[in-house]
Amino acid sequence: MAEPGDPNAPETPESEVDHDAGVGFSSAASLKGRPRAPIADTPPVQEPVAVTPEPAPEPAPPVLDRPAPPVAPAAPEPVMDAAPPAWARETPRPAAPPPVEFGTARRTAPAEIEGGLGLFSVYALILFAVPTLGVSALIALLAVTGRPGPQGELAASHFLFQQRTLWAGAVVALLGGILIAVGLGVFVLFVLALWLILRGAGGVLKLREGQPIANPRTWLL
Repeated sequence: MAEPGDPNAPETPESEVDHDAGVGFSSAASLKGRPRAPIADTPPVQEPVAVTPEPAPEPAPPVLDRPAPPVAPAAPEPVMDAAPPAWARETPRPAAPPPVEFGTARRTAPAEIEGGLGLFSVYALILFAVPTLGVSALIALLAVTGRPGPQGELAASHFLFQQRTLWAGAVVALLGGILIAVGLGVFVLFVLALWLILRGAGGVLKLREGQPIANPRTWLL
């Protein structure tokens, strides 16, 4: 049934129009029910939906006709050892000098020999022991007794050699003088004179060449 003032209501014939209904009066015609035309269904208005654009597909990788040759890996660079710290470095030790032995010293000029003049003088007294009947040998014995010898290896070897020669000669000369009574003293004194001359001459030659006595404690030549 159509309501008054409905714009969709069908047009009413003039004869059926109730003019009193427009001014607030109810008449029999206005109270009479009227059929109402059906209202067409209006489709609901849909709100616009925001459309998110789809991401563009990634381009496909290019297809090569043939694969590239494999690249050989580069050889690793040699690692240089870092220099050790100063406290870890080994300090080279100086070589120890070889032990000094008699007969191993270098040849020295006679002028460089410590106490060379005195050594030559003692050898001269030893060589003159036979012509002077032992007097020069006695003077040489007093010269080498009671005083310290030289410190050099060469001079010390000759000084010790002279001491042992003179002391041995004095003892053997005393023994030879005693043995004269039994007829052996002359032979002993002759051997002693020969021994003194050989040892004195050998010592002078070694000293002139600047060489020490190899074994100054020996009783041999």
